[in-house]
Amino acid sequence: MELTTVWFILIGVLWIGYFVLEGFDFGVGVLLPILGKDNTDRRIMINAIGPVWDGNEVWLLVAGGATFAAFPEWYATLFSGFYLPLLLILLALIVRGVAFEFRAKHDSDRWRRGWDQAIFWGSLLPAVLWGVAFGNIVAGVPIDAQHEYTGNLLTLLNPYALLGGLVTLGLFLLHGAVFLSLKTDGDVRTRARALALRISPVVVAVAAVFLVITQLTHGKPITWVTTALAAVALVAGVGAAFRGREGWAFAGTAVTIVLATATLFLDLWPNVMPSSTSALYSLTVTNAASSPYTLTVMTWVAAIFTPVVLAYQGWTYWVFRKRLTRTPIAQ
Repeated sequence: MELTTVWFILIGVLWIGYFVLEGFDFGVGVLLPILGKDNTDRRIMINAIGPVWDGNEVWLLVAGGATFAAFPEWYATLFSGFYLPLLLILLALIVRGVAFEFRAKHDSDRWRRGWDQAIFWGSLLPAVLWGVAFGNIVAGVPIDAQHEYTGNLLTLLNPYALLGGLVTLGLFLLHGAVFLSLKTDGDVRTRARALALRISPVVVAVAAVFLVITQLTHGKPITWVTTALAAVALVAGVGAAFRGREGWAFAGTAVTIVLATATLFLDLWPNVMPSSTSALYSLTVTNAASSPYTLTVMTWVAAIFTPVVLAYQGWTYWVFRKRLTRTPIAQ
């Protein structure tokens, strides 16, 4: 297998890891004012993701760095063409991170409400905009012969991409609600489980429509398999939630995100950024890649350090695996 294909797969894996792990973070952040009826409830929800949210964002940093190093043409076209949406995502993530750190610095309800709003919007915007961005990447955007984006902001706000934004928002909300029902106890757990059951029919319907449209317009034979498996995983996860099997429900939503993201990357390959102007102008794993020497060095670095990072993050989740309750916080 050529190194360009290897690194395309690795970047896909990094995005899968980011969406699975940061996905429930975003879901919890958006649900903060909905499920958190008082400050204690909201502290429980924040503490549920507190030890892991910043580690989850490492997947995004590594995905961006790997794209820059392995496919510099892709990185340049993507960040120049999607400048405003990606800037909004970056600002939202910064504000969200600051909110987690500063919320408890001052004992004031008004102070906490302000930072809670920052967490909400800092989670909502990326949850929607990542779906919009990937919808555009898969569908293709206007790129000229110099591999420069020739559209504008309105070009990115097309119906298919906006539907993709609704799908990521819905999946992350469901993923976050299931995570809270798995990670907490008491009223927060009860409300999270009830919300997951209420929104699941809508999430299933919207995700099904998006994946079917994707397959009919950009699909390949192999991705019909991943699409079907994603649908089965989502339905199975929802079914587990109805039966109160929270661990299996979380596994179901996680596998759904894995397979849905894999479907998008498989539909994209061998392109990394298709051109809607002309297929001849599309960026591919070949014409957007770095030199073989660069890819070889990156492969050795990834082989050495990736297991260390995975082991550390796995250890973090294991240490903070217990359910959270009101008792220690309310005292």
